Amino acid sequence: MYRLGIDLGGTKIEGVALDDAGREVTRRRVATEAGRGPAHIIARIADLYAGLVYAIDDAPHTLGVGTPGAVSPVSGLLKNSNTTCLNGLPFGDMLSEALGRRPVIANDANCFALAEALHGAGCGHACVFGVIIGTGCGGGIVIDGRVRRGPHALAGEWGHTVLDPAGPACFCGARGCVETYISGGGLERRFAEATGRSLSARDIAAQSQDPQCARAMSEYLDHFGRALANLINILDPDVIVLGGGLSNLDALYTQGVAAVHARVFGGECATPIVRNQLGDSAGVIGAALIGI
Repeated sequence: MYRLGIDLGGTKIEGVALDDAGREVTRRRVATEAGRGPAHIIARIADLYAGLVYAIDDAPHTLGVGTPGAVSPVSGLLKNSNTTCLNGLPFGDMLSEALGRRPVIANDANCFALAEALHGAGCGHACVFGVIIGTGCGGGIVIDGRVRRGPHALAGEWGHTVLDPAGPACFCGARGCVETYISGGGLERRFAEATGRSLSARDIAAQSQDPQCARAMSEYLDHFGRALANLINILDPDVIVLGGGLSNLDALYTQGVAAVHARVFGGECATPIVRNQLGDSAGVIGAALIGI
């Protein structure tokens, strides 16, 4: 029995096939091309799935799909996705029709957290909080090896807790969400607004000798500290695993961790905040693991 996983991202869709020992058989990637609309995205997923099935000679398999946002347990419609053209659509039904089978659909951050909890940096910990800091900012909770989804499919959505209700507008309709401050896009927008300059998040972080970049990163790490300290105060996980493009910033594991620990209630915090071990593979591996 093979495990197939598909990870839908804003810019790419990745698929993987794992054998019954968890070894990777094949991996494929296509551009999302989200600007061409929902039907095109579904067609891209279907093409990728067909390629995976061909690679395993149409052998029996499970299938899981990770996506930004979540399918509402109430309405069955996709919600809270930063690929906003998919919100409000019967994403599961559309996929089932296109693929000829019904996949298990899970939030992409939940997939990341599950993969890291079972096979990565969270191994051996009972409560793992997985963080994705990239284009957006997501999170997932794994307790005793199982994803905590919640009755509203909202467990782990720390990116849409509010740091400042008068802060920047977020795609979700609120203002001052964690995502608007510590995602890559949030850092870039805030930097551009403050300086009139357009730099990537990586370039802002790399140019520490530039006073404007240094100021932006100081503010960024302060918000990172506040956001994760709030999370620890609520969940008190055994470990926090960082993923996504910005998880490669070394400053997160020095000044960032110090900013978190300084703000946790009671003044005591030893929570490990660690870099992921599975890299870009975590989301798609997690999608494969959740399939049935």
